Amino acid sequence: MREGIHPNYVASKIICHCGNVIETNSIKPEIKIDVCSKCHPFWTGSLKQNTTGGRADKFKKKYGIA
Repeated sequence: MREGIHPNYVASKIICHCGNVIETNSIKPEIKIDVCSKCHPFWTGSLKQNTTGGRADKFKKKYGIA
């Protein structure tokens, strides 16, 4: 490996808006993020999925077509 071309990796903390702290290695000592696996709606199960058909079903429901 050539010397002087690789960045210096240090122990870093990833801090989420919800307060969760993840420790890893990076070139930055501290990284702040908005969402993580503890607070993201997809991973927490609070994501609401729209399971009501498509555009045609929406049109039929809107205009009362059987």
